[in-house]
Amino acid sequence: MLLPFNINVNVNGIPCLRSTSVTVGTTDVRFDFNSHRNVGRPFVGLIIVQLAQAIPTGTTTTLPIVFTTETGNPANVTTFNGENVTVSDITGTGIYLVFVDTQSGVVQLLTGTV
Repeated sequence: MLLPFNINVNVNGIPCLRSTSVTVGTTDVRFDFNSHRNVGRPFVGLIIVQLAQAIPTGTTTTLPIVFTTETGNPANVTTFNGENVTVSDITGTGIYLVFVDTQSGVVQLLTGTV
């Protein structure tokens, strides 16, 4: 088996994004993020997401979660099997591990701790 001479894995660590706001709409709940060096560029891998704002109490629990950036780019957050992550899946503010594939538009919630 031949391996490349240099294997660069996780050179700069796992990128981390922190939400700047949460907005409850009639069709979804949007967490907004500032642009990051990996946002808007081809990227496949893990991102640590800090949800810094709580979803307001009384929000319909079946609304899907959407991540957006200041440049627009809304992305539905899904589970591993492709179902939308909903308000009921977000247990509060905290750190969440997300898999992102910008080329296919996949944003999958893997874990969350509060």
